[in-house]
Amino acid sequence: MSSAVVFTSAAQSRPLVFDGKAVPEVSLPEPGEARPPQAVRYAELSSSLASNPKLIDVTQASRLEIRPAPEMVSSGISAIDALTGGLPRGCLTEICGSASSGRTTLLLAALAAATRRGEFCVVVDASDTLDPHSALAAGVELDHLLWVRCGEDTNSRSAEKKSRAKTFFSSETRQSDHRMEQVLRATDLLLESGGFGLIVLDLGDLPPQAARYIPLTTWFRFRRVVEHTPTILLVIEPQPIAGSCSSLLLQLGSQCEEPDGMHALRPTHAHLLTGLNITAELLCSRLERKPAQSTAFESKTAWAG
Repeated sequence: MSSAVVFTSAAQSRPLVFDGKAVPEVSLPEPGEARPPQAVRYAELSSSLASNPKLIDVTQASRLEIRPAPEMVSSGISAIDALTGGLPRGCLTEICGSASSGRTTLLLAALAAATRRGEFCVVVDASDTLDPHSALAAGVELDHLLWVRCGEDTNSRSAEKKSRAKTFFSSETRQSDHRMEQVLRATDLLLESGGFGLIVLDLGDLPPQAARYIPLTTWFRFRRVVEHTPTILLVIEPQPIAGSCSSLLLQLGSQCEEPDGMHALRPTHAHLLTGLNITAELLCSRLERKPAQSTAFESKTAWAG
């Protein structure tokens, strides 16, 4: 008796039966034997493609070399390194989280680790929120840091004063679009220039709807430019926006302990001054690592009053 597997077609509502013994075995022909029609057609197609001068530089997929695994470097936080193996060079990494989720702590730790290695770093600051005093206290060597401040220029400010009749929502939308245009233009120039070990796009304080308007083709272009370089492209954001273009995606969150043992969703000012317990969850990794679920670390906040 032969075993069979039965599937039901959802479109036709008819059973489809595949008999295991009815499937013919595929074997290569012996020398001197006639080849099957499929092999003949494949050989003819391969020869015709090889003789085409327009396809002389095209390599078959079976002959492509396997891309080596990217080099991993320390993120500056041992718990993150144990979770992800570090930050991959030549890849796009996303760090997403809400306000007070620990994303600034991870940003400063990555900058400090990169500058200690003697690398030059860039922060493309969409909202002009980077604090140099906190960066210096975190161990960042400011001589190796380029700070690109994306804000409104003088012309846009004067135009804003003249258009007081417009609503606040339209004004905020226009400001976000202007800053996003500056961020993308500056990132294009920095990636093309090369020579940086870490390029950070800090989109954390922009409205989520502004970042979601970035075309997916832009992220594909960034990934293609950076993939054959030793540069780490790090994006700080409230929500994931790069889709399949990112090689590593981390979700950060904070939990602070209340006196009664309960967990508060939002930290207080005292917790901000004494440090937060940050949880990091690995949402996506294309680096052939088993996705360890999560880890925790404590934030280091520098007070620059």
